[in-house]
Amino acid sequence: MPKLLLATSNPGKIREYHFLLDGPGYKITTLAEEGITKVVSESGNNYEQNARLKAITYAKLSQLTALADDSGLEVDALNGEPGVKSARFAGEAATDAEKVSFLLAKLNGVPWERRTACFKCVIVIATPEGQSKVCYGECRGMIALEAKGENGFGYDPIFFLPEIGKTMAELPLATKNQISHRARASQKARQVLQQLHI
Repeated sequence: MPKLLLATSNPGKIREYHFLLDGPGYKITTLAEEGITKVVSESGNNYEQNARLKAITYAKLSQLTALADDSGLEVDALNGEPGVKSARFAGEAATDAEKVSFLLAKLNGVPWERRTACFKCVIVIATPEGQSKVCYGECRGMIALEAKGENGFGYDPIFFLPEIGKTMAELPLATKNQISHRARASQKARQVLQQLHI
């Protein structure tokens, strides 16, 4: 069975993609499982550039079809920040808890109705031959006044979904994986993978 390389070392993303992309036709593998230690710098100006950079580099390096994503949180009251800098917004080595605290501090005093935000995800699937396909997904919500929930990772504890009345981190993984930005991009990615017959 052909392999699909997840071009990420983020354990939270790996866990989610095993769930989101589980299906017939290919076996999911990771950089660690393939013994790949090269780190691709996310030097692009937007999600697609970063995802494409990772997918194409790792596809060539591994000679496997590779799937990479770049995602971020865009907060309207912060003019779209942290956006493409979401992972590094609070500093290169910041923990998830520190990222959440930093963002909440930035929004201190911002009223509820102005705390609108959007999670965005761009997936790029690349083949060793240099073919690539792009898939987009987004999920709108609000930035909560405080962190709640133990599930998920990153900014999930403060991303509140008004229609559900919970933060992303309060949802069971199965529910999150139906509605999240990554879930929506992954639904399109599954179709691409089926077309590729990998």
